[in-house]
Amino acid sequence: METEKMNKVVVDEEKRDIGVGASRKVSNSELFIRFMALLLSLAAALVLAFDKQTEIIPVTLVSTLPPLYVPATAKFHYLSAFTYFVVANAVACAYGAVSFIVTLAKRGSNKRGLANWIIMFDLIMVALLASGSGAAAAVGVLGYNGNEHVRWNKVCNVFGKFCNLVKVSVGFSLLGLLLFMFLVMIAVVRKR
Repeated sequence: METEKMNKVVVDEEKRDIGVGASRKVSNSELFIRFMALLLSLAAALVLAFDKQTEIIPVTLVSTLPPLYVPATAKFHYLSAFTYFVVANAVACAYGAVSFIVTLAKRGSNKRGLANWIIMFDLIMVALLASGSGAAAAVGVLGYNGNEHVRWNKVCNVFGKFCNLVKVSVGFSLLGLLLFMFLVMIAVVRKR
């Protein structure tokens, strides 16, 4: 009986040691993933925030008169979906920076309450980035294809550079979303 208790204690200590080693490896990879999510969210916000293109476009007032050539500018804040996208990525970037610092600081400790909050906010960032990317992608599709039913013309044939940078920005945001989702999956697996 005494020997069984001693063996059980030794086995429990070995499991604890194995768990600590595995947790440390996950922590290092978690820090890397968190840092990459931060960078991708920052890149997505900055690419679209500084995206601007001005083109001279012909405007026909009367079909018998020659067209007027007017400068037109495309900026992110002209469409509320793009503004929401930039703000959502800025929030995700700020949260990524805070959570990176907190995760780095708590690396050696075992604070369950803090870990639960981080998981919850990671999940909120997934939802925030998904909604922002969806909104920007929907407006981007309208820009590429237009909508004949409501007589909205496509604009990406005129503002090609702007539309291409919107695509890049949405791509960065979706990659950041996947990394935040991966962090949630790691946390769920670790809790099992």
